[in-house]
Amino acid sequence: MRHHNTLLHGLLQFIPWPRFEALVDEHGSDRGVRKLSSKSQLIALLHAQLSGASSLREVEATLASQEARLYHLGASAPRRSTLADANAERSADVFCGLFETLLAQAHPGLRRASCDAVRLIDATSVSLTAHAQNWAGISERGCGAKLHVVLDPDAVLPVHFVVTSRRVNDITPAKAMPIEAGATYVFDLGYYDFSWWAALDAQGCRFITRLKTHTRPILLEEREVEAGGSIIADRVIRLANRLARNRRNPLEKPLREVHVRIDTGKVLHIVSNDLEAPAQEIADLYKRRWDIELFFRWVKQTLKIRRFLGTTLNAIRTQIAAALIAYLLLRMAHAAQRTVLSILTFARLVRANLMHFRAFTDLAAPPPPPAKLPGQMNLQLT
Repeated sequence: MRHHNTLLHGLLQFIPWPRFEALVDEHGSDRGVRKLSSKSQLIALLHAQLSGASSLREVEATLASQEARLYHLGASAPRRSTLADANAERSADVFCGLFETLLAQAHPGLRRASCDAVRLIDATSVSLTAHAQNWAGISERGCGAKLHVVLDPDAVLPVHFVVTSRRVNDITPAKAMPIEAGATYVFDLGYYDFSWWAALDAQGCRFITRLKTHTRPILLEEREVEAGGSIIADRVIRLANRLARNRRNPLEKPLREVHVRIDTGKVLHIVSNDLEAPAQEIADLYKRRWDIELFFRWVKQTLKIRRFLGTTLNAIRTQIAAALIAYLLLRMAHAAQRTVLSILTFARLVRANLMHFRAFTDLAAPPPPPAKLPGQMNLQLT
């Protein structure tokens, strides 16, 4: 019978361990550590994400029962207090750096040229306990954080993420994110900032978003639209030269305004700096914003980031980075096999077989029979 390592071992083969060790040394994560190495911490968090463990106690009990198999991974089962301290005190930048390395490894062949790339920007809220209020604060919706993501919808991969308090405005981390020259950025009203739009335009990017109802653009040109279609207006406009409080408008150039009637009957006023593309193409690109909502739902429900193993900002960043690393590992493993077509089904099979001795390339096949021990009799029911 062909020998297999555990399924978790197969997934971890995608991790560039020399780069991870370099990140650990760079941030001094293992300096003075005696009980739980950063590698063991990473494996514990990935096991928690892939298996669906929702508490430190569950992580401790589950990994303790699998300690013999963890030994072959070069890791050890953590005590819950030790893991909690590691998540709170060791720099989350180690895991964020590993995510960026894995992303570069996962993207070749999936990434489009910048001139064709589409980037969806949005944020989702996650609830936290009151113990996190010292950094997250308390709002009318309770204590919480925001996960800000830039998503490549064609590869279904997050290319950038930031974790902030729920009180932070969406545009604040967006202004600090790297801009890919020539890409198309699609976002909603949470990123309504003309100076940021101007920065995208200066980098040769196309942006597509919505106009707020209080914005009164100046009409420059009215274009013909097909009668009876969902596009009810196609215009070339210019924003006012002066904004509120007598501020100068940083985006003094013609823009495109497309009015689209959606299935509910509501009319969306979509604005873009693309004056040449067909109006339907602009409307279809804005409709792709739904892809990032589906991504958030998938990550929250499949990787269980609704509940957290810590309360500090560093612990939250560490766990979210581990969840996104687990997502990349699942995508890379799914792409490396041909038997399970659905990524959701593949993730469920991984969860059910995580510590079993089998390869992720044959998850659709029945599990191998247990090895027969010397002198063992085969009993048959008649």
